[in-house]
Amino acid sequence: MFASKAKPTVIAEGLRIIGNVSADGAIQVNGQIDGDLNCTSITVSPSALINGAVKAQRVVINGKVEGPINGADVVLKSHAFVTGDIQAQSLSIERGAHFEGRSLRPDVTNLRQLETPASNGQGQRAQPVVFKKEDEPKTKVARA
Repeated sequence: MFASKAKPTVIAEGLRIIGNVSADGAIQVNGQIDGDLNCTSITVSPSALINGAVKAQRVVINGKVEGPINGADVVLKSHAFVTGDIQAQSLSIERGAHFEGRSLRPDVTNLRQLETPASNGQGQRAQPVVFKKEDEPKTKVARA
């Protein structure tokens, strides 16, 4: 009958939280968090700073995050500055965003841990594949 949309918890600009933050709903960060953050949905404004791990279903970063991010849907907006690995099903990076780290899929988090069975039944590490510039296909484009 009455559709109520829960408003996010707002961490105001000028507010600094030292310690881990956990919430059942959405959080909008305008201030600073020195600790890990775990919630359903998070939005980080351009003036915000998070020093710690971020875990949420939906993550929208438009500020600074120093630490790993884990989410189903992660969006780095144009003012985002992220230093840390991102583990996500879906990752979008807008022009102007800065991302320094690795992008990982949840189903394969570390290729170095993958093992293939050897003929003697013991596992052996999968070897990385390295492509060289010379290996790329050469295509010619006809010019008018």
